[in-house]
Amino acid sequence: MLKRLLVSFIALIVVFTTMGSASAAPLFKDVSDNFSAKKELEYLAKRGIITADPTVNFGVQQEITRLEASEMIIKALGLETANRPAPNFTDVRPEDEGYAVIATIADEGIMNGNADGKFMPHDKLTRGQMAAILVSAFELEGTTDYVFRDVPATYWASGAIQTLFAANVTTGYPDNTYKPTAFITKANFAVFIARILKPDFNQTAACYHPDNTKKHVVNVQVTTLWKQPGKARAVDRPSLTSPTDIEKWAKSMSISQKQWLVGKIDTQALYGQEVEILKSSGDWYQIAVKDQYVPHQKAGYPGWVPKSHITEVYPNYQDCPIAIIDANIAKLYDAPKLSDKYKFMDISYTTILPVVKEEKDWLHVQTPANGVKYVRKQDAKVVKNYAAIPKPTQKDIVDSAKQFLGLPYLWAGTSGFGFDCSGIIHSVYKNHGIIIPRDSFVQAVNGTPVAKKNLQPGDLMFFAYNGGKGKVYHVGMYIGNGKMLHAPNSSKKIEIISYEAGIYKTNYAGARRYLK
Repeated sequence: MLKRLLVSFIALIVVFTTMGSASAAPLFKDVSDNFSAKKELEYLAKRGIITADPTVNFGVQQEITRLEASEMIIKALGLETANRPAPNFTDVRPEDEGYAVIATIADEGIMNGNADGKFMPHDKLTRGQMAAILVSAFELEGTTDYVFRDVPATYWASGAIQTLFAANVTTGYPDNTYKPTAFITKANFAVFIARILKPDFNQTAACYHPDNTKKHVVNVQVTTLWKQPGKARAVDRPSLTSPTDIEKWAKSMSISQKQWLVGKIDTQALYGQEVEILKSSGDWYQIAVKDQYVPHQKAGYPGWVPKSHITEVYPNYQDCPIAIIDANIAKLYDAPKLSDKYKFMDISYTTILPVVKEEKDWLHVQTPANGVKYVRKQDAKVVKNYAAIPKPTQKDIVDSAKQFLGLPYLWAGTSGFGFDCSGIIHSVYKNHGIIIPRDSFVQAVNGTPVAKKNLQPGDLMFFAYNGGKGKVYHVGMYIGNGKMLHAPNSSKKIEIISYEAGIYKTNYAGARRYLK
């Protein structure tokens, strides 16, 4: 009861204490302004639970010891350390550092020794032990039916771990594991203390619902699908590294180097886009991009990508609203601050990420493997789910395509860093809630046939070899007044021309409508 009253008293102090703006001076050498737990550490410093010192490291990545954890808990609970009975541990003497802390934590029954009578003050604390200790120290209550994938009901600390989850102190790791035998870092332990004392620090979104159905998604801004693994050139390196730099790759290639890509690569997939792994070979996966339809592969458009471009995820945020990037290129930030100092990654038009929170001019979005990042509201539209995207008008479709005028062509491109002819069509329609086939020759046999005299803005126009009677090789978007927008070839940029111009008049092969 004493501990519970102390916690309640601390909570009341928190309510009536003005935290003020973040300190301009660093807390510790290893805690930068954009460190994920800076606010929690700052809070603990103001409460006197840790002592800030910008000349030393806090040790954010160091694993916390039992003595260090004991000291933090005692300060958080406001416990007196004087006049405590001797703990009688065989490895703790009155003259030892932390003797009073150990005596206090043992007297309170929060932490005890092992079967040999040792306290082991400098042993590291596991996450399972941490759960049991925090539940005991702060008298946390509650349980849940949810079970972490690596915490069976028979595990000795499973009840305490479930209580931490029920209290929103932890959600575990993105792969829905808790890692109970792993050691906990000082920074993570401090975050858990802060969340217990001030639940506002809990960042769990209301739409978070753990789901242990494993999926695979793209974990770079754009991944390029190759026909065969390991066939890339030195100039292609920016497209193969992790992270990728597709803008650098596209700009660094000469026209002939871009033309070389024809027949070597087939398509691209965007950050967070779901894929299915078909095969594995060395450092490469053959994947299928699920929402890029092709008739020869039921799972989606196939191709080879570096394994480092794909990550395993669990769809814990599938009930969240989604942000669909509708700027050509948007920046993801580590903090909601408009500065390249905080830039995490450039992402493409039509990238889709779950939204866990909206705040002023910013969207808090959940990334595949790097937690919450921030994107400006002006760069995206937010909808309840993909099915809820408003039906576009002809003008919506045409205007979206026009924003890429002047962008250089990139064979197989499906991103705002570079499109091919069918890639821009596929991406624009997807951005507006309409999934159409990826390739022009497949687009040409789906949708609704349209006579040339009945063309409407947004309709797709196709061109084929042999005067329009052979295989379809090109697609453009009709925009009205006898003109079409298209991505011509590796030597040109996205442009608007008359569809009656030159070879396009000769090779016209028909039109299809995908707008209902």
